[in-house]
Amino acid sequence: MKTEPMLTTRNGSTAARGCVAVAAALSLLAGCASPTHRAPVEDRTAAGRTAASAPTAVAVNPPPPEPGKVEPPKPGAENAGKAGYYTVKQGDTLIRIGLENGQNWKDLVKWNNVDNPNTIEVGQVLRVVPPGTDANGAGTKPVTTAKVETRPLGVATAASGAASGVPAAAPPPPPTNGTSSANGTSSAARESDDDINWMWPANGPVANAFDDTRSKGLAITGKAGDPVVAAADGRVVYAGSGLRGYGNLVILKHNNTYLTAYAHNQTLLVKEDQAVRRGQKIAEMGSTDADRVQLHFEIRKLGKPVDPAKLLPPR
Repeated sequence: MKTEPMLTTRNGSTAARGCVAVAAALSLLAGCASPTHRAPVEDRTAAGRTAASAPTAVAVNPPPPEPGKVEPPKPGAENAGKAGYYTVKQGDTLIRIGLENGQNWKDLVKWNNVDNPNTIEVGQVLRVVPPGTDANGAGTKPVTTAKVETRPLGVATAASGAASGVPAAAPPPPPTNGTSSANGTSSAARESDDDINWMWPANGPVANAFDDTRSKGLAITGKAGDPVVAAADGRVVYAGSGLRGYGNLVILKHNNTYLTAYAHNQTLLVKEDQAVRRGQKIAEMGSTDADRVQLHFEIRKLGKPVDPAKLLPPR
């Protein structure tokens, strides 16, 4: 058979040399296509991981408007400075904003009608409390205390009303689950949120204690592969490696008040939206995004870091 001209060189090389070159090129392309850029995160659950869909892009300044054109207002700009809203800063991600405000990043997407979680802009204003919630009363203002204190008077009034033949007014219905009363979240609900049976998430010694300015949690050391367990019942709101400085990270939401974060793992064993039980193994200790094997453990109350040592049981 006649040799094709494309496979013959000036030095008289045969088609075999061309075949070798083609094979080498294909091998190189196959190597480039392998997913070596992915974090060393394994999934040992039957349902598989969903963290790949989590937003990883950070907020950046949009390009300046063309000369002579006025820059349009950022989304949500009319709410800037209002309670319950957050103005996006350089380097933010929805995951970080959710962690800092005690919310699931998926809820932020829903509440703000975000089409693409990877396209938030610096200056954009996001709602960080559920719609229908009075953000001014959702914190520490005990707006329902007066009602609780006056209930005995209401009972007495009802008794006197019954004696006089006048029907007593019915008490107002309690707020539905997941929503706030007209004046904000009740203090009783907050007290209930505080009633959590905490446990230590790992058995190693504490290398770094909580420091409000330098360390937002505890650094618990150990060996690579040591178990990391859920500190309380909850639901996985994030499992992945998209938050800079935390490595392979799991975030659990325990109620409307508390989140916990488990960072630097070598392996993640849970997926987003999965319910977990206190003491359930959720990860294996590692050193991703860290200079040693450790678990960085945070407890956040309404998005603010608190000292885990004050809530965890004594060892």
